[in-house]
Amino acid sequence: MRRIIPPLIFGLAGAALLIWLGIWQLERLAWKEAALANIEARIAASPVDLPEKPDPARDKYLPVTARGIARPGLRVLVSVKNIGPGYRMISILDLGGRQVLLDRGFLSLEDHTDFSGPHEISVMGNLHWPDEVDGFTPEPDIEKGLWFARDVPAMAAELGTEPTLIVAREIKASPYSTTPLPVGTEGIPNDHLNYAITWFSLAAVWIVMTGYYIWRRAPVGKGTLA
Repeated sequence: MRRIIPPLIFGLAGAALLIWLGIWQLERLAWKEAALANIEARIAASPVDLPEKPDPARDKYLPVTARGIARPGLRVLVSVKNIGPGYRMISILDLGGRQVLLDRGFLSLEDHTDFSGPHEISVMGNLHWPDEVDGFTPEPDIEKGLWFARDVPAMAAELGTEPTLIVAREIKASPYSTTPLPVGTEGIPNDHLNYAITWFSLAAVWIVMTGYYIWRRAPVGKGTLA
């Protein structure tokens, strides 16, 4: 029996740790689902007038309405599921006395019928400061007006607007052929259930391997483990 006590303790301790990690991931899952529900409720709330001084922490996802003159801006290269590559068309929205960025939506690479403006429009959408730039994001091609991620401060500096982006849900009196890509929670990762299943599976494997190891080490004979 003395021979099996150390591996038994080690096996139980390892299994307990793995099970705890699985439970922790389930707790994280509940937290993430509540956070996503919060964001979805905020996105779907009744729109308000665009604040005078939007704050990225306070006003992220805030539904807003605005009316002004949309002017040509730049393009952001994207790929849409089941459609393929194309551009997010980013315009300058002149509100009279101030200018902000407007994400009008998606235009496929093959579509050349987009009318860039200027056009007077009314837009309903959500404020957003997406975090899309990382160490692998190429530098924008300024001459072609082509970007590879939505970098609100940098785009605003290039176009001479406030660092505020409205992502359109609906554009009225729209001459554009773009398809709005509204703000949603689809791009926010929520892999905690998969992580939990992984930890619980490892715990099960750990227990089985511990049992097998003890069985191999235990002497065979009367009054002993076989």
